[in-house]
Amino acid sequence: MPELPEVETVRRGLEPTMVGRVIARADIRRPNLRWAFPENMAVRLTGKRVERLRRRSKYILCDLDSGETLLIHLGMSGRMTIAPLDGAAGDILGDFHHLHPTPAKHDHVVLDMDDGTRITFNDARRFGAMDLLDTKTAENHKLLASIGPEPLGNHFDGDYLAARLKSKNTPIKTALLDQNIVAGLGNIYVCETLWRTGIAPTRKAGTLSKKRVASLVPAIRDVLTEAIAAGGSSLQDHRQTNGELGYFQHSFAVYGREGERCRNDGCGHNIKRIVQSGRSSFYCPSCQR
Repeated sequence: MPELPEVETVRRGLEPTMVGRVIARADIRRPNLRWAFPENMAVRLTGKRVERLRRRSKYILCDLDSGETLLIHLGMSGRMTIAPLDGAAGDILGDFHHLHPTPAKHDHVVLDMDDGTRITFNDARRFGAMDLLDTKTAENHKLLASIGPEPLGNHFDGDYLAARLKSKNTPIKTALLDQNIVAGLGNIYVCETLWRTGIAPTRKAGTLSKKRVASLVPAIRDVLTEAIAAGGSSLQDHRQTNGELGYFQHSFAVYGREGERCRNDGCGHNIKRIVQSGRSSFYCPSCQR
């Protein structure tokens, strides 16, 4: 499942291509993905200018000049790719779609912009999703309303996190994956954060001192920022909008490194793997307590 860095990488890739441009043609090539597409989706997208492209947790939100917002979730295998059309005229009435290759089997939503650029949503497993929301009330949508603060935002700090973790009897790994506590964190980046802070994934969240909880905030931000700069992590399906892989997987300290040596100088212990709530946790039994 793409986590915050992968989704933010896609958003940043789409932004210069989509913002300020008009969707000249929307081709909705099936009736649903994870759930049914909204009624008259193609009509509601066609001719609309993209005003803003933002991210909330693992969702991309595309604000249109119609007062609606296109919500996009990549699911397990969703990809959004950009195909420029060299020499295309910037005419909203231009019929550019026939100049692009025929959409592939899993190209489920195709957006042709008014400059001829094609944005394609490809999703082989069809766990992705799209919906159209009222922009003014989008944050109150059932998928977004209960999500915690953004980890890269000003509302996420040591005091907030300490208050949310106080008296929690769940493992710290489970707590940090709770989207109601903090938005967008996933398995990979929580494992990496806990290694950097020397906290075992099994440690009960409520037993951590305020100082150790506070240390999580800059570590989370550093891990996410580095992952975004690397284009995210490509383990299976993730691709950037230009089709290239992300490269942060080459910097993993613990994730996917079971049996390999810990990268802390002088440690010498091997990384272990356990299963928590159905997910693999990777950690150093010596460095993380």
